[in-house]
This record gives sequence, structure tokens and C-alpha cells, in this order.
Amino acid sequence: MKLPGQLENCEICDKRFTVTPYSKAGPHGGLLCTPCGKQLAAERGESSKAKKKPGLQGRKRRKVESERLDGRAPRGAKSLVQLCVEKVVKHNDDIDDFGDMPQNLLERLGEIFTKKRVMKPKTLPLFLRSEHDAVVIHDCAYMEHENFIEMIAKTPRMEKLVLANACQFKNPTMEYLIEKADNLKHIQLYAANLVSNRSWSKFFEARGENLETVKLQWLDSSFEDANVAEMVSYCPSLSRLKLEFCKLLTENCLESIMQLRNLQHLSLQFSEPVSNSTVVSLIETLGPKLQTLSLTGFTSLSDTALHAIHTHCRSLSKLRLTHSESCTDDAFAALFTGWANPPLHTLDVSRTRDVDAANPDGPDVPMGIASGAFAALAAHSGPALRSLGLASCRHVGHAALAAAFDGARAYPELRDVDLSFVGAVDATVLAGLFRCAPALRKVVAFGCFAIEDLVVPAGLVVIGVPRAQDAIENVGEAVDVDGALETMARRLEEELKEVAFDSVGGKMEVDVWG
Repeated sequence: MKLPGQLENCEICDKRFTVTPYSKAGPHGGLLCTPCGKQLAAERGESSKAKKKPGLQGRKRRKVESERLDGRAPRGAKSLVQLCVEKVVKHNDDIDDFGDMPQNLLERLGEIFTKKRVMKPKTLPLFLRSEHDAVVIHDCAYMEHENFIEMIAKTPRMEKLVLANACQFKNPTMEYLIEKADNLKHIQLYAANLVSNRSWSKFFEARGENLETVKLQWLDSSFEDANVAEMVSYCPSLSRLKLEFCKLLTENCLESIMQLRNLQHLSLQFSEPVSNSTVVSLIETLGPKLQTLSLTGFTSLSDTALHAIHTHCRSLSKLRLTHSESCTDDAFAALFTGWANPPLHTLDVSRTRDVDAANPDGPDVPMGIASGAFAALAAHSGPALRSLGLASCRHVGHAALAAAFDGARAYPELRDVDLSFVGAVDATVLAGLFRCAPALRKVVAFGCFAIEDLVVPAGLVVIGVPRAQDAIENVGEAVDVDGALETMARRLEEELKEVAFDSVGGKMEVDVWG
């Protein structure tokens, strides 16, 4: 038998060819050339291609998991809109213009370009329109100073500016923004670390009177407590404020924030600890007008802060209290019991639990969200809840979960739930949740190792359950062809009328104004 690389005569046609590792053996023990090998395989009914292993492999499997993390259930045929957008993203270099596209759909398409990493200086002009009043670019990693100038210059009516990863947004850029953006009302900058404290002072002094929204994240080398005081002084109409991971800020800036009497939406996350007494004063001062309150990483938060929320906050629709280690289960239960506030739409109490590796079961008095508080929040906000975060609330017991998701109660608005590392969650709890929440679209359950043999309804995404993987992928009942075609035609007609991008693959969960 000749080795690969050597010459041999084909057993059937006697043609001289080079032997390869894929050369087939002839019927009498010789070797066959490529054409004769294919013909022999066809006569035997063999496929020329290697049989694929069952299930998703390699890159395809990673793509499916990525879509699940984005909140999509990759099941069934792709929609017409999805196919069109994928084609646009693939050939982005060949596109000259998007035509007369509404501003909201242009922003949505910008999110998809960001996710696919094709938001670059060459494609930037596609998203700039002189008749629009907003510039929303969620990835400016490829942008330089000249590109930011182009954004401002081509949008003279700009009222909203959202720039993420704005690493090259510099002092000259801020000066140009001050000079040209006369109508600016909403600004959100992420990682704009090349803007100095002096430039921030100039900006608030020049444009603060019209500002209604300020959202700043990941500022390491500038923006101090003094800048917050200037912002409060020059921005009397400010109604939305988000300050997260601004390294130079301390709890002293909260004294200035308390003077914002028109503030309705507040989101804070500090790098340094903040005392509980300061937080209580903040809630007592601003609580009556707040509609959303997000306090992330306030580890010193105690029961008195929860009591202040219960007493002073009567208009909240969104509440986020995470990474708390000092609030008791009784205090959380008291917060939701008899609370005059309307039912919440969004609630995130992730990682509110006792953290002690030497005592994994927790102290005798439950800390954080445990069974009692969970039952109270379900009774208070359950019918209106749209999003619920319970990640790492490991002291919530199975009995409380089973009682809340018993199939008899209804959570008609609930769309996504995070139950990661809640050890009591099993297949029975999730099955009850599926029955109680008909609008449910995504469940995150990392670290819930008691879940096995889970049957997931069609259209629902369950993330982080490795033992139930096969059931998740193979779920779905057979339908008749006529009914399926009728449903597809109806959905296509709706998509063409509304041009809805919600079903487009790779949707990013971008919290722009929340």
C-alpha cells in the first residue's frame, strides 16, 4: 500500500494520481483516484461527506448560547426582518445610506452594529441625521476626536447624547460640545476619562440650565465631589442622575445631591463605602418624589434604610438594592408589608444575604432576602412585576418558592427572572413559575444544581442549567404544516407593518434611561 504523497495507478481507470490520506480502497485492494472513489461511494450509497455528530458543535453551539444570553430563543425559522438585518450587518462596508428610517429604528440598528463589532468611523455616517435630535452610539472604541466632532456637527438639533466606551472624548471635544449643542438635555458618557475637572465645570456652567439627565460611568481620573456640587448648582431641572464607578467621588457628594428637589430617577454605585446614616438622610430628603431608586454595592445598608424607604418612598416603580449584607429578612418583609407604594415593575435584590464562609447556613436571624421577605414582596408586587432579580439570595427556602409559584397565583406581567445560586430552586419550582407567568421570556438559573429533567415551553429562554440542556434544546410539540404556514404568514404581515426589531438576533440589553 502506497503512502500519502506517492504516485499510484487507479485500480479502475488506471490513471496516475497522487495518494492522499483520503484515497479510497478499490474492490480488489488497490487505491482509487478521486473521481472513481466518488463514483464508487455513490454506487454504495455512501455520502462523500463525513457524517455529522448529533447535536450542536463548536462555533454553532457558541452562537446559540450567545443568543440565549441575549434573551433570544433560537428556535424555528428566522424572521424576514432578522434576515435583512443580518445581511445589512454582513455587508456594512457596501452600504451608502439607510434611507428614510425613523430615529428609534436607527438607534436599534446601531445596537446591532455594536454587538457585531462593526460600529466604526466608516459606518458612523449611516447613523447621523441632521433632522434627528439624538446621537446614540453604544461602542465608541474605534472613534477618535474627529469622529465625535462629526457627530455633534451633523446633528445641530441634538437633545440626547449617549456615548459608551468614549475613550477618546477629550477636552477639545467637550469645548466643541459646549459651543454647538445649544439644545442638549440628556447626556450619558461611559469611560470619558480624558475630560478634566475644569472641562466638566465649564460644561455644567454653560449647558446646565437645560439639562434633565446626567449619566456618568467609569470615570477614574476626573469628576470629583466639587464637580457634583457645580452640577447641582447649575442644573436646576435635573430629573435623572446616574453616577456609577466614578472613582474620585465620596459620600460627601450626597449632601449636594440632596439639593436636587426635582430628581425623580437616581442610580448610585460608589467605589468607597458609604455610611448608612447618609443613605437614610438621602432617602428621607428625595424619597417622596423618586420613581426609580438604584443603590448598588452599598454594603453598609441596614434596616433603618429599609424603614426610610417604606416611610418616604410612595411613587417607586423600580427598586434596586444589591450587595447588602446587613439588612435582615424581617426588615425586608416589613418594607413590603403594608407599603403605600404601588406595586413595583422592576425589583432587583440580588446578593442580599449574609456572607460568611465559616457559616454557610447563615446566622439564626436570617440576613438579606429570605423566605419571609420573598413571600412579602410576591404578595405586594407580584401582579405588576416585569423583572425580578434574586441572584445569590440563598436563604430563600423551597417552601416559600413553591408557595409563590404554585400555579394558582398569577404574575401576568413577569418577563425575566434571575434565580442564580438560589439553592432551593429545582425543576418543580421552575415548572410552577412557567404556569404562573404566561408572558415569561427569560429565566437565568446559574448554580441551581437541583434542576433536572426540565421541560421548557417554546419561546422561553432558560440560561445556566447544564443538566437540563437536552430538554431545553429538544422541547417543542409538533404542529400541522398548514397551521405553521398560517402562523408564519400572520407574523410576517405584522413585521412588515410595524418593522419591529425586537425579534432581531443579538439584541443588547442597553439600559439607557432606566
